Amino acid sequence: MQWDFLFEHLKLSVTGLEKVSGGDINEAFRVVTASRDYFLKVNDAARFPDLFLREAEGLEKLRACKMLHIPKVMGYGAVGGLQYLLLEWCGHGQPSRNAQQCLGAGLAALHRITAPSFGFETDNYIGSLPQINQPSESWPAFYAQYRILPLAAQLRSSGDLNSTDIKRIEKCCLAFAEIFPEEPPALLHGDLWSGNYIIGAEGDAFLIDPAVYFGHREMDIGMTRLFGGFSNDFYEAYHHAYPLQSGWQHRITYTQLYPLLVHALLFGGAYTGRVKKIISQF
Repeated sequence: MQWDFLFEHLKLSVTGLEKVSGGDINEAFRVVTASRDYFLKVNDAARFPDLFLREAEGLEKLRACKMLHIPKVMGYGAVGGLQYLLLEWCGHGQPSRNAQQCLGAGLAALHRITAPSFGFETDNYIGSLPQINQPSESWPAFYAQYRILPLAAQLRSSGDLNSTDIKRIEKCCLAFAEIFPEEPPALLHGDLWSGNYIIGAEGDAFLIDPAVYFGHREMDIGMTRLFGGFSNDFYEAYHHAYPLQSGWQHRITYTQLYPLLVHALLFGGAYTGRVKKIISQF
């Protein structure tokens, strides 16, 4: 078997192996043993250094919120030029009647977990892109300096944005202090789109593939509305547990600027156009 050296390293007696979807950058498998099943992700150890270490840290951080379902980390590391992440196998099922409601209430509880500053103790990844988490006492400064401007600079270097676009982005960043209301740093999933939750065997929604940091909680809300996949029950449960400040609907556009820049870098095309549309008013 191709991965025998890895299973030997993990001390797993494997009776079955099934390839499953693992996103755009990883290979992923359902690993069957006599005692239990696991979810395994593998990637080149040198291509994205410490990718799975950071993901494991993020998952463990999310597990501090007892109202959310988060897969348990069973192991991570590197061997034979590969890095791996081993998680419990949550199964696949149909969503329970209250799955979205529980997810919304759970996210609200997650956002109640706070810290002295915005950022995180380590840098990590969003998808395959490095994510800077340098601590900052100011959300507008953090969002501009460690989220928007670095990615905009990369798009300028690639020719996808021009000098006029950059000037507009800089003006947009200067407006963040007026756009965003003050909020305490909230623990965020960081990449909360519909592809990053799965329905387990019992019908519960499990959050996966985080890009955690302490940020403005509207960032997670904005991400949920970027590609759909979250029901009215989700938002109603969230608002009931932790109401958003007035005008949050009008700020969604600005929270989505970061994930759109990420997608513009990774996939180009229409995402760059959506970035330009947001900044056009500046």
